[in-house]
Amino acid sequence: MNTEDRIMSALEEVIDPEIGVNVVDLGLIYGITVDDKGSAIIRMTLTVPECPLADDIVADVKQAASKVNGIQHVEVQLVWEPRWTPALMNDQAREEIRARQSLV
Repeated sequence: MNTEDRIMSALEEVIDPEIGVNVVDLGLIYGITVDDKGSAIIRMTLTVPECPLADDIVADVKQAASKVNGIQHVEVQLVWEPRWTPALMNDQAREEIRARQSLV
């Protein structure tokens, strides 16, 4: 598994607190690049630009990526294009959301 894949795997532990699903399954991670010095740049979005927990989510993403062996520095770039839509979620996210809604 390459470093980008290991980071993506680590980001599966970062949960969007309002939705209760991880940022990877939600489709919020748009790209990860890592240079030979261990610096990672993570391009991501949020479900809405005015997300009140944006700082917390970004901090959690940085922390999770920093735990990957060989990563020395993490930069998170929040991007708004393309705009996030529910179509970016994977099947796992859809199932988790449906399960939560059926409990209500």
